[in-house]
Amino acid sequence: METKVQKWGNSHGVRLPQAILREIGVSPGEVVDLQVAMGKIIIKPSPGRRKKINLEELVKKMPKNYRVEEFDWGRPVGREFW
Repeated sequence: METKVQKWGNSHGVRLPQAILREIGVSPGEVVDLQVAMGKIIIKPSPGRRKKINLEELVKKMPKNYRVEEFDWGRPVGREFW
């Protein structure tokens, strides 16, 4: 599969087809690792990449006795207003 290197601002970029991203298990917006080896560019999922966040799963992990409370950060220091 061929694609073209294009100029984007002061950088250059390559568009990756969705089929290629799906094959390596990467979604748009995720971090990838770039390497050059023997004159070839290697793109692979970053080992520390973040998975998609699911709000329902996060809420399930909250302790049953969790209660929201305000925290006093002190008096304004700059030009903040409330």
